[in-house]
Amino acid sequence: MTHTDHIEFMGPDFLLASEQARRLYHDHAAAMPICDYHSHLSPQEIATNHQFADMTELWLQGDHYKWRAMRCAGIDESRITGAADARERFQAWAETVPDCLGNPLYHWTHSELRHPLGIQNILLSPATADDIWQRASDALATPGLRAHGILDSFNVRTVCTTDDPVDALTHHSRHAESNAGVQMLPTFRPDAILKVDQPGFAEYVDELAAASNTIISRYDDLLAALSQRLDYFAEHGCCLSDHSLEKPVFVEPPANAELDRILARALAGQPLSADDAAGFTTALLLWLGQQYARREWVMQLHLGALRSINQRGLETIGINSGFDAIGDTTYAEPLARLLSALDYQHSLPRTVVYNLNPRDNEMLAALVGSFQGDGIPGKVQFGAAWWFNDQKDGIERQLITQMQFGLLSHFVGMLTDSRSLLSFSRHDYFRRILCNMLGDQMLQGELPNDADRIGELVRAVCYDNVQRYLFDR
Repeated sequence: MTHTDHIEFMGPDFLLASEQARRLYHDHAAAMPICDYHSHLSPQEIATNHQFADMTELWLQGDHYKWRAMRCAGIDESRITGAADARERFQAWAETVPDCLGNPLYHWTHSELRHPLGIQNILLSPATADDIWQRASDALATPGLRAHGILDSFNVRTVCTTDDPVDALTHHSRHAESNAGVQMLPTFRPDAILKVDQPGFAEYVDELAAASNTIISRYDDLLAALSQRLDYFAEHGCCLSDHSLEKPVFVEPPANAELDRILARALAGQPLSADDAAGFTTALLLWLGQQYARREWVMQLHLGALRSINQRGLETIGINSGFDAIGDTTYAEPLARLLSALDYQHSLPRTVVYNLNPRDNEMLAALVGSFQGDGIPGKVQFGAAWWFNDQKDGIERQLITQMQFGLLSHFVGMLTDSRSLLSFSRHDYFRRILCNMLGDQMLQGELPNDADRIGELVRAVCYDNVQRYLFDR
């Protein structure tokens, strides 16, 4: 390559620096289907095959990654989450994108415009905003880019949403009865019932009681209500649970009489001690883990988020609005005790553990390695690079740690954790990074220079492993 040569911006070989990487990607990764086992997509949009009015609805509604970037660029909140109309909010993002050079949002933005919208060879900026807005509006008005068409364009076979135990799963039922090609499954997310010392707990128990047709006054009543909801979710195809544990705890579980007392105080709105809350959470997590194992579900644990740290932002805009951060809580010991207690009872389900603080990569990968076995490949997984880590170097760090501390060959791969249907392009982003890393190791003699053999590993990580992990019983 001469000094006058240049590489095309986000060309066909984007992120693929060697011939080995290009072969792995184009021959093995690119055409693999997608099983997205953790997302925050709207079940209603999928079930109704929603047609999006414009790019703001599809792209910016609820995307706190973009909201954070716009705030950093000095955009007024009225044009981010406020009263500005759809076109003006899109314009605000167009003004921000040129400032995103070096941020993964710059790549993601142009990847999403190219596929599935077909807008190529044009960079989003204030000068191009009118043209791109019109092109996108024209594309979104076609039948092929309703919700199902977008999913099909990414070759999505399965998508798992995130659902509260009290949800009626009406949209999942409707979708299951349709002829849509993509499978949509619910995920059981019981965070609210674990927050026994938080405001709103008693009101949530009332919702759970109504959803399960159960009177809840004692701890066993609560378990009966949750058991009914677990069965209900299973009837709708659920095979995963999910927990956000900002500060994992594990103490000796209290006896049932003590759990009755703690629940009664919480339902009466009386304050609980930290020990009471920890005891209740531990007991309930152990019971839930046992239930997941009995049903052969996968348990997901998301650890280390510091949520809603901007009080003014929380009060004016609400949760999940871009006011979260990486926490620095240490949790190796309580997590190990939780997994060990379940394992000792032969009730440890297949489990995926995600960390938000990258300093914890090696700790977590080593920890989960102590709970393998039972004839299940990769039974307890060091989960994909999550949230603040799902950019290029974060993905590389996770993959390298996975390879060095465990078996990359059994890793269940990427997920979107997203609220936007366009975010499936991140699977392609991940696959290119994976292939480039493996290709570089082939080039350096660290892996066999055998594209077919390494290609099998690529296909496994992209799709085959997660299919087996979720659905082979």
